[in-house]
Amino acid sequence: MWSLPPTDSVLHFLALVAITAEGMTAALAAGRRSMDYVGVCLLACITALGGGTLRDLFLGHYPLVWVAHPIYLALPGGAALLTILIARLVHRLHLAFIVLDAIGLVVFTMIGCNVGWQMDASLPIVIVSGMVTGCAGGVLRDVLCNDVPLLFRSELYASVSVVTGLFYATAFGFNLHAELWTILTFVLGLSFRLLAVHYRWEMPKFVFTGDEER
Repeated sequence: MWSLPPTDSVLHFLALVAITAEGMTAALAAGRRSMDYVGVCLLACITALGGGTLRDLFLGHYPLVWVAHPIYLALPGGAALLTILIARLVHRLHLAFIVLDAIGLVVFTMIGCNVGWQMDASLPIVIVSGMVTGCAGGVLRDVLCNDVPLLFRSELYASVSVVTGLFYATAFGFNLHAELWTILTFVLGLSFRLLAVHYRWEMPKFVFTGDEER
């Protein structure tokens, strides 16, 4: 799954959690747009697997995971159908959406960094690989739902991916304990994203109206 090293079972488990979480965020987003069940499942697969697919295309990393293992198309689709069944029981869908998306962002960033490192890419490419994997699926989901992507909203998003990737890549250079470092990175990244949402941490904005002072 995702070409993960067999020794890092924690990252493998988190990958399955992240795919499920992103499938659920897609279902919640699709529900706001009144999509049919097929549309919900399709959006779930694009959201969960889109970032990894783009990363592999950019890096020339083949075969694509869902081509090599079509069963992984069933995981986000099944998560989306489950979300349809339980959605009316969840009273705070917005909070659930944010938490699930944060999980996907952090875990997919680590997976992307891992794949980049396995391909002997330089550190900047490893970080970009993590960003694409972490952010692209959510962007595709929001664009297809005609929403402003979370990446372009106020709270820190891509910055969370960069910090997570840099922290996680430290283990590559210093040969730290893989599973322990995976857990620490997950806690750091998830906490950073949720704190950014709660406290509305933002990057500086560029505001240009086009008016020239005379």
